[in-house]
Amino acid sequence: MTRPRLLVSVPALCLLASSTVLAQPRDRVLDAAALYADHVVVPDITYMRASGYESTLDVHRPRDTSGPRPTVIFIHGGGWVGGSKEGSMLAVLPYLAMGFAAVNVEYRMAATAPAPASVEDGRCALKWVVANAKEYGFDPSKIVVTGQSAGGHLALTTGMLTQAAGFDDRCPTPAGSGVAEDNPKVAAIVNWFGITDVYDVIQGPNVRGYGVRWFAGVENKQAVASRVSPLTYVRPGLPPVITIHGDADPTVPYQQAVRLRDALTTAGVTNELVTIPQGGHGNFVAPQRDRAWTAVRAFLQKLSIPPQSATSP
Repeated sequence: MTRPRLLVSVPALCLLASSTVLAQPRDRVLDAAALYADHVVVPDITYMRASGYESTLDVHRPRDTSGPRPTVIFIHGGGWVGGSKEGSMLAVLPYLAMGFAAVNVEYRMAATAPAPASVEDGRCALKWVVANAKEYGFDPSKIVVTGQSAGGHLALTTGMLTQAAGFDDRCPTPAGSGVAEDNPKVAAIVNWFGITDVYDVIQGPNVRGYGVRWFAGVENKQAVASRVSPLTYVRPGLPPVITIHGDADPTVPYQQAVRLRDALTTAGVTNELVTIPQGGHGNFVAPQRDRAWTAVRAFLQKLSIPPQSATSP
């Protein structure tokens, strides 16, 4: 009996070969080298001065200046008392890989100025990005604000507040600034386990040392804590928000993320809570990290923020 012959066309063989190549993991060294080659860093730009301190930021921008790029503003964590932009500079790499420019922000912490100084700095950094969009190739209609822990809190306040909240007075006013710069609107907020109810971490059963230190010497603590709490500013029309939070976080109570999700949903704001089961305060293991970043990328893609050519897995 003659066995049937398996006929495979040349195009089919080529497709099979190419799919096999695509299935192989990329060389991480070559990917890292490409990111380095494709970007320019402009460090330590002063965006405001207050409390005898110069608040600075670093710009990471693509060498390709053919058009404006979506831009992420990253704000480091450390409980408003520690951390630095230099210590967190690698956190912007996933956004660079997605085709963003990045602005890595330093701000006044507790040792320099207590609450609400950090909130003021976040607002001023956003205004600086909008005012300098043309010079650095930022797309002011596609600004994403993100941060981790206290930086997540500051990302939320930066993106949710308006000038009417009273935290923008220290921001330098560029010549010829208009309404758009007075009340810039961000395209999305990516909140990594940020504090959403500040009073909850400076008083009561969930008190944390970092919160107490940030409020040292502050009068009317409860009133100020309410003014700097993202939950205070939940309302219709806010930018879309995605929150990533481990349900075993010992530093920022997971319930704060749940409360934010529920409040945003009630207000009709597009949002998503990505819960990391057994996840702690960041430092996620690889499967947890992959889950989080896959969700962040998908969330931003749905909003059509990253360049289409840079969003494929």
